[in-house]
Amino acid sequence: MSDNGQVDSSGILESTDKQRQVAIFALLAVTLVWGATFIWMKQALDALDEEKTMLGTNGVVASLVFARFAIAGLMMLLFFAKARQALVDKQAWLDGLILGVLMFIAYLSQMIGLDDIDPSVSAFLTSLYVVFTALISSIYNLRLPTKVMILGVGLATFGAGFIQGPPHLTWGLAEFITVFCALLFALHILFTQRITTKRDPVAVSTTSFLVVAACSASTVLLLGDASNPTQWNLIYADGVLIPVLLLGVGGSFFCLLFLNLYQRYLHPIQAAIIYALEPVWATIYGLQLEMVDWSIWILIGGGALFIGNIIVELLSNESA
Repeated sequence: MSDNGQVDSSGILESTDKQRQVAIFALLAVTLVWGATFIWMKQALDALDEEKTMLGTNGVVASLVFARFAIAGLMMLLFFAKARQALVDKQAWLDGLILGVLMFIAYLSQMIGLDDIDPSVSAFLTSLYVVFTALISSIYNLRLPTKVMILGVGLATFGAGFIQGPPHLTWGLAEFITVFCALLFALHILFTQRITTKRDPVAVSTTSFLVVAACSASTVLLLGDASNPTQWNLIYADGVLIPVLLLGVGGSFFCLLFLNLYQRYLHPIQAAIIYALEPVWATIYGLQLEMVDWSIWILIGGGALFIGNIIVELLSNESA
């Protein structure tokens, strides 16, 4: 039993139709903001070209991730009493360690893989987390997804992977690292489902944010130039502070808190299909800012994603 209600055999918090609808709209809002995070990160990185040359790209990225999650963690502590109580809760730290480490390694492996492959290939391989979520969920529950869920998974994976055009795979090390990243994102979705139906989402969000910040700081020590004050003051460089604040407040605090609060009301496969809408919004924002070139694949991929979500929501009358 959860702190907030009963949990069914699929690991979903029992809820009313209205609660499920609120959860769907909340996760859609998450994808809207997530779609903008790549723009904010790009803006911050573009403003740090000299620092990347001096300190190394990995160290700079780790510093930005540290700042992003440190901001989110501090906001949790500032606004929620339960967040402050979580600091002395051993179970909250154990749960936060699981989710935080999964998030951090997933982001890091995605970044490493993206350094050697095209964005379209990265998008396609990362979208495999929808398939991995369905496979792992089915194995764990010893139950195959419904035909509707399978159709939704297929459309979401195709749409997310092909929205930037057909990926050209060579299956080098970078591709396998990105597939590993997709597996970690799937595990994060499933562990989030398992943990937040039993624990307080605010407490878990707080500890997981702080874990990611700690892992990022450790990465700065290993891959960056920790003895250089510039390494720790990057967010104050021209053109960096606003994007990092948006990443911390929007991409981490808002999105991941909402994810932890509302995903538990939906089947994890349905949640994964909703999350796959992120590249649609990212592409739309990119078009508006002339960062992405128009292609018919935007309509094909985006259409497949929207149809997949609509099919799952309207036609799925039983749990996967």
